[in-house]
Amino acid sequence: MGNDVFAEFLGTALLVLLGNGVVAGVVLPKTKNNNAGWIVITAGWAFAVMVAAYISGNWGPAHLNPAVSLAFAVKGDITWATFVAYTVAQFLGAMLGTSLVWLMHKPHYEEASNDPAGMLATFATGPAIRNTGANLLSEILGTFVLLLAILSFGFYDMANGLETLCVAFTIWGLGLSLGGTTGYALNPARDLGPRLMHAILPLKGKGDSDWGYAWIPVLGPFIGAVLAVIVYNMM
Repeated sequence: MGNDVFAEFLGTALLVLLGNGVVAGVVLPKTKNNNAGWIVITAGWAFAVMVAAYISGNWGPAHLNPAVSLAFAVKGDITWATFVAYTVAQFLGAMLGTSLVWLMHKPHYEEASNDPAGMLATFATGPAIRNTGANLLSEILGTFVLLLAILSFGFYDMANGLETLCVAFTIWGLGLSLGGTTGYALNPARDLGPRLMHAILPLKGKGDSDWGYAWIPVLGPFIGAVLAVIVYNMM
């Protein structure tokens, strides 16, 4: 495994540890930040992106997201073999990160055994109103804006490390502006990897992993990423 592939694994694990960690803190009972609200969740995910990208960016590109890797593969900046290697590493990292969230919050999951929807929310995203077309569009639009922003940051001569901070603020803005309908996965690994662990881990009263919805936060970000590259190439 190359340093860049390991960096994608480590970075995505940290991303999900911190991102799903803030969701667990807000949703699960008897935590210090229980019911802190959507602003805290969106801020936590933005900081998660920032921390994970700064750490993993020392060894690799810090994509931390198969949709980002797909965009750079379509653009021709990485090979398709590299895209596959990064994607596998990102999925495995997401599975590790969410497992650490579960391990840390085990007593709180036991207190939430009567709230299967809340438990699932600490692993994977779900729609506020279940509507296939609207839910898919939400993930497409959010990822389109994210990738177009990431690609467009390259137009500017920024100080070293500032682009990562800009991406974090973009994630925060997307959560506030577009995230309320589906929970803004924007990242197939961030959603599917933890959803798999939700199905595997011994969570009392966890209920269904909502596999009927699971394809939306996978396909939507991939479509949004490709559309962003198409628009970027027109600029």
